[in-house]
Amino acid sequence: MAKGRRPTIHDVAAAAGVSTQTVSRVINNRPDVAPETFARVQEIILETGYTPNMFARGLTQGRSHVLGVVAYGLEYFGPSRVVTAIERQAAEMGYGISLNLILEPETDDVARVLHSLHSRQVDGVIWAVPEVSNNRAWSQAKGAELSFPVMLVGGMFGKTHLPSIAIDNTAIGCLATEHLIAGGVRHLGIVTGPLTWWEAQQRLGGWRQTIEATGRQVEESLIVEGDWTVSSGEQGLYRLLEACPDIDAIFASNDQMALGVLHAAHRIGRRVPEELSVVGVDNIAEASHFWPPLTTVYQPLADAGVLAVKAIDQQITRSRQTRRSHEPLPEMTLLRPELIIRESSRSGPPVHFPVPRTDELVLPATGGGRTAQLSETAP
Repeated sequence: MAKGRRPTIHDVAAAAGVSTQTVSRVINNRPDVAPETFARVQEIILETGYTPNMFARGLTQGRSHVLGVVAYGLEYFGPSRVVTAIERQAAEMGYGISLNLILEPETDDVARVLHSLHSRQVDGVIWAVPEVSNNRAWSQAKGAELSFPVMLVGGMFGKTHLPSIAIDNTAIGCLATEHLIAGGVRHLGIVTGPLTWWEAQQRLGGWRQTIEATGRQVEESLIVEGDWTVSSGEQGLYRLLEACPDIDAIFASNDQMALGVLHAAHRIGRRVPEELSVVGVDNIAEASHFWPPLTTVYQPLADAGVLAVKAIDQQITRSRQTRRSHEPLPEMTLLRPELIIRESSRSGPPVHFPVPRTDELVLPATGGGRTAQLSETAP
């Protein structure tokens, strides 16, 4: 073999004194190779540094072993956690990743993105773009027309014709609000995420439903829209204090905005939690180091990414089998959030109000710390 030239399967076969078919059988871990031959070929592969052309190998098998991943907003905690988990799980299962980051979540360029991925011969696609406004409409209109498996992560759970994995964001709002009310608060405000985002809408809905379930009247002036950033949490507290100087509890719809609330409270001398209870969402790594340490609702984002890869792998396997006359309905999985109680909120005895819950599949998640589980789903 010429110096500097990349070794080929023919070089390995010649050095081992076997056919290229035998080398291929060894690479694919086939049982129909004598043990001594198997060991000799493996030794030559290591000596020569030969690596098989996975793309060409995939073509012969009718698979590329590459997953397309479409995502947006990696600067945000949630999307970045999901995509990281997808990449790790894909690598563990032998898949490469073709990552497509779109510039705006409300893209109307879905057809081009999917066509581009199809031209790269991906085995399947994980669509991990947060649902904003009506940017998932394509999944209802075109779901049955796609030429490869597609898995949705997050967004409008239960309203798509494609398989999906989501986190129960209504339950996030319920858990946070139940905990704050149990602590004896009187005026409970919320700093939402941007209300074009489905997750923000659902967390607000859980807050509203839980307050109404107690027989209280929702104070509409105590709803302030944020944008997931620390500064919007800070400004949110100032705006809530203008609307209600006696406000004594705030549900911030993510931990970054909760940090802004804590910062503003410290600046104006409002003691947390004695005068103001604060709860966030995400359980970011820094949450336990806020001052005071932040009570938060953990959402199993990494679990969602891992399950998405496992689910798309199952879809790919099924799609390669003989198509049945009756296709199964799309599988929908809803993941359970958990309340992590720390020192930023006043605690009381656990209270579960009769707020409507989803009747879809709910899987447990592990968030660490002291947790309060969501009540069981309706049968």
